[in-house]
Amino acid sequence: MPKVLIPLAEGCEELEAVTIIDLLRRAGIKVIVAGLEAGVITASRGVRLQPDILLDDALKEDYDMVVLPGGGPGSERLGDDKRVRSLLIKMANSEKFTAAICAAPRVLADAGILSGKAATCYPGTMDPAALPGLDTGQAVVQDGRVITSRGPGTAIDFTLKLIENLAGQTKREQVEASLAR
Repeated sequence: MPKVLIPLAEGCEELEAVTIIDLLRRAGIKVIVAGLEAGVITASRGVRLQPDILLDDALKEDYDMVVLPGGGPGSERLGDDKRVRSLLIKMANSEKFTAAICAAPRVLADAGILSGKAATCYPGTMDPAALPGLDTGQAVVQDGRVITSRGPGTAIDFTLKLIENLAGQTKREQVEASLAR
C-alpha cells in the first residue's frame, strides 16, 4: 500500500488539505497527516484540523509521496521549516513523488525541485519569468515525479492525479466515479 505524508502548518488552505486527505484515503492509500508543531492546526479560514502525528515522529518513516497543501501563511511556514525542505530534497533525490498545490509549489521551487520542470501554482504566487516552466493557466501539471496544481478549485483533479500515480488509473476512475462527477 502506498504511503503519503501531508505536513500541515498553521494557515494552510483547509479545502485543499481535507480534499487531499479524504480522497487519498478513499483510494486505500495510507495517509499520515503531520503537524509542524504539537496540537490542533488552525487553517486559513478558521477550520481546526487535528494532525495524526508530529512531523518529527513522521520523519522516522519512509514515504512514496509528500504532498504540500497551499494557503499563503501555511505555505510560508512549510517553506521556512528546515525539516520540510530537507525531506523534499531527500524525496526528489530518491526519485519519489513530491506534490504541492496553490501557494505551496513555491516551497518546491525554493528547494530547487522545480528547476527545469513544468509546474503550475496559484496565480501571483511565483514569477513566471523566474521559473520558465511555470504556467498558471494549467489546473494540474505533472513533470516526472513532481505534481503541482493551481488552487482550491483544482484540489479534486489534483488528488485524482495523485491517486493515478500511486494506485493506478483504475483506482483513480473508481474514486472519481464515487464522487458522482
